[in-house]
Amino acid sequence: MEDNFRGMKNAIEADQVVKAFGAVHAVDSLTLQVREGEIYGLVGPDGAGKTTTMRLLCGALAPTSGRIAVAGWEVPRQVEQARAQIGYLPQRFSLYEELTVLENLRFFAEIRSLTGTDWLPRSREILDFVGLGEFAGRRAGQLSGGMKQKLGLAAALVHRPRVLLLDEPTTGVDPATRQSFWQLIIRLVSEGRLSVLVSTPYMDEAGRCNRVGFMQTGRLVVEGPPGVLRDILADRILEVIGRPLRPLRDAVRTDPDVEDAQMFGDRLHLRTRAGTRATVCDRVREIAMEKQFTVERIRPIPAGLEDVFISLLEAKP
Repeated sequence: MEDNFRGMKNAIEADQVVKAFGAVHAVDSLTLQVREGEIYGLVGPDGAGKTTTMRLLCGALAPTSGRIAVAGWEVPRQVEQARAQIGYLPQRFSLYEELTVLENLRFFAEIRSLTGTDWLPRSREILDFVGLGEFAGRRAGQLSGGMKQKLGLAAALVHRPRVLLLDEPTTGVDPATRQSFWQLIIRLVSEGRLSVLVSTPYMDEAGRCNRVGFMQTGRLVVEGPPGVLRDILADRILEVIGRPLRPLRDAVRTDPDVEDAQMFGDRLHLRTRAGTRATVCDRVREIAMEKQFTVERIRPIPAGLEDVFISLLEAKP
């Protein structure tokens, strides 16, 4: 096998990767490809293996078996060459709170072997890109949560990586900050050869990705473009607005053609058996009348990614 795979079209390749901790397979026979210039979203419940996958790809963990290549270099055999091409933002990015924004970035730049003449112009360039240029002299401990997140992104990008690994980067920040962060990611991909693998608990974020993979118990259960995944439940979702909502949900779950009923804010999503959506609509009204509940609106809607992933969670692995 050649020392690198520079001509390959995949920025990330994982082939039958296993990571075992004793008898537990945190990652189990994982085969995954992320193409050059692609944003690939990894979703799944806690414990599905997403963070372990990220740590395997960046060389923080060695696989028990299987093959990994990142940016054309094998991991862990050529891990240093691979890491030179990887920007990694873990779930808990550690800042030096007593250092300024620029001093933090200098630290990460020098770790990545940027020379004294290179680190400052590159740091100022990337701080301007993420919107922190005017805060270069502020201590990191005085930054807001969203600004710390952007500094983490800047640190991951300072050495001009080809592959960006983001492990739930927007967890715990407000919707406006999440929106701003994703605008940065989309700009990065559109302006260069950067490829992104991002794990996220947010289905609106998953919907922004070129492809999405769903992990469960260490395995990749299904993957594809968001629209293709939504088609798994085509013509099977009803939206119900009524009250009292929780008793209404419990009542409609007794219908044999309702596979599941979930509360989404002030409404229900009913997943119906294939071909029964129209008849279920009538029966929901009958159930509500019998129970003296109120149904203000019931209508068919396209399936969302959350509907699809809930159905996958309920299926046997």
